[in-house]
Amino acid sequence: MIEIKNISKSFNDRMVLDNVSGVFKKGETSLVIGASGTGKSVLLKCMLDLVRPEAGTTLYDGRDFYIGDEEDKKDIRREMGVLFQGGALFDSKTVHQNIQFPLDMLTEMGDGEKKDRVEFCLQRVGLEGTGNRMPSEISGGMKKRVGIARAIVMNPKYLFCDEPNSGLDPLTSIKIDELIKEITDEFEITTVVITHDMNSVLSIGDKIMFLHKGKKLWEGNSQAIMGDTVPELEEFVFCNKALSLMRAGK
Repeated sequence: MIEIKNISKSFNDRMVLDNVSGVFKKGETSLVIGASGTGKSVLLKCMLDLVRPEAGTTLYDGRDFYIGDEEDKKDIRREMGVLFQGGALFDSKTVHQNIQFPLDMLTEMGDGEKKDRVEFCLQRVGLEGTGNRMPSEISGGMKKRVGIARAIVMNPKYLFCDEPNSGLDPLTSIKIDELIKEITDEFEITTVVITHDMNSVLSIGDKIMFLHKGKKLWEGNSQAIMGDTVPELEEFVFCNKALSLMRAGK
């Protein structure tokens, strides 16, 4: 379980996050949604301690991520997997080497054990036999799958996905959503997804947090979101659903 408590962050006197709190539970796919500039990505960076908030804290199964010593923080980081928005693959490394990178950096596994773990992750995301390819030789959807494989190679307790459907066609987006949901359920991971994709919200949103101008305005699930009457949420849902339909050619 991840708990964020009263997170506030500003840049150049502009409040980006204003007293945001919430709980993300084990085995659930939790989505943080909102328009561009509402603080979604900054919240993710605060949760990963890439940006330190002026107020508030983040707890990982009760462990305060901000006040522990470096060894405590390393222990928590080893339990994290991150899927970056652009994939963030190393162009000079093969698919296999990209996935193995966290194992090289953070574990003392032997070569054989690393190879077995990478092959398992490739199989789990449906990319068997692609380990020797370079990132330039695979599609955008395959790159996202490689990113997911790398994110789960350390068998994480916590999985973070930053705009996982960015740049993908609707069909591929659905497949990536399904894969994230399947992995969350199968391995009982605490998964947090940053997105503005309404198809993701409706299909995999066990829990949804809506941010508007840095504040948490609404929280609920995919069934409740369509019937809620918060004006800002209604506008967000309508605009993004219409955009999704246009992209799908409907």
